[in-house]
Amino acid sequence: MDKIIKKKKWTPKKIIWLSLGGIFGILIIYNIFWGDHTSKFNVQKDRISIEAVQNDYFQDYITQTGTVEPISTIYLDAIEGGRVEELLIEEGTMVKKGDVILRLSNTNLHLDIMNREANLAEQINNLRNTRLSMEQNKLSLKRQMLDLDYQISVQKRDYENSDKLFKQKYISDKEFEETKERYHYLVKTRELVIENQKADSLFRDIQVAQLENSVDQMEMNLEFVREKLENLNVKAPVSGLLVSVNAEIGEAIGTGQRLGQIHVLDEFKIRLEIDEHYISRVNSSLVGDFEFTGSTYGLRIQKIYPEVRNGRFGVDLVFIGEIPDQIRTGQTFRVKLELGQSEMAILVPRGGFYQSTGGQYIFVLDSTEKFAIKRDIRLGRMNPRYYEVLEGLDAGERVIVSSYDNFGRAEKLILK
Repeated sequence: MDKIIKKKKWTPKKIIWLSLGGIFGILIIYNIFWGDHTSKFNVQKDRISIEAVQNDYFQDYITQTGTVEPISTIYLDAIEGGRVEELLIEEGTMVKKGDVILRLSNTNLHLDIMNREANLAEQINNLRNTRLSMEQNKLSLKRQMLDLDYQISVQKRDYENSDKLFKQKYISDKEFEETKERYHYLVKTRELVIENQKADSLFRDIQVAQLENSVDQMEMNLEFVREKLENLNVKAPVSGLLVSVNAEIGEAIGTGQRLGQIHVLDEFKIRLEIDEHYISRVNSSLVGDFEFTGSTYGLRIQKIYPEVRNGRFGVDLVFIGEIPDQIRTGQTFRVKLELGQSEMAILVPRGGFYQSTGGQYIFVLDSTEKFAIKRDIRLGRMNPRYYEVLEGLDAGERVIVSSYDNFGRAEKLILK
């Protein structure tokens, strides 16, 4: 008789499959809630630059390439227009103050001087005639006064005699009155002549003063025009190197036209072009230095050009103390410009990561150096070798300082 065999619910095979499924489910749940979901990127270790974060003195300076320039450049402009007649000194020649560089001619200016000289001569002649007329008038008045004084003297005697005779009844009333009136008439005439002489003298004095002032003005104008004529000789205003002459024989030059320039070589300056990042930190109290022929030469800022062009602004530095003998215009030097005092700080070496991140984050290696994690940081000042770290890093940590352009949005780098 057959025996019924009961089917087992938990066979070894089933138990194995259920266990594997449970383990797989647990792994899925663990990965969902506790797994590492950061974006990763595999990087070859020999293709990146790794540096250590340091705690050291931060030297606050920048180095820039500077160009030697003359301490000043004087431009030659045509004070008077004209035609170029002669070039006396070629460009590239050392000139002394007052040397005639070129000569111009101006026919209209010569004619103007001739007309002014003629007008001046005419005015001087008028002044001379007026003074002569005044002298003649003075002589005429003196003669007139002399005649009047004689007539009054004679008439006064007649009047006094007539008065005595009239009182003694020897002459008539009519005869006495005529003598009296004649005397008083001459006295009043003399007073009138004196007043007329004063008025005429005052008028003549005013006329002469006006003529003299006019002559003086015309002489000044003539001298001014003659100076303009002298300006047709273009002279060196200072001693120095004539670096350019922009004129040719026969060329018509207008007033104010640029004719050339002179470099004053008594001293030199060095011109720097600095990144606009430093514009708020650069001031006239800063100093710098550079090395040349084995010696170090000091500099100080003389002038700051606030205008920013193509992300840079200009600075002029002059020498402190000795100037190198062999220095020449156009030479270039690496100038170290001090921005502040050295002080202790957390430092990270400069690298291409800054251009990729703007200094907002950096990849920090773990202790095994098998991976690097993205970490937010805050940077402060910089010099040619280091960035100053204000937040986010500690001394001794190792970081990736090369460019991050290929990392995309990765937050974790796997180093191989």
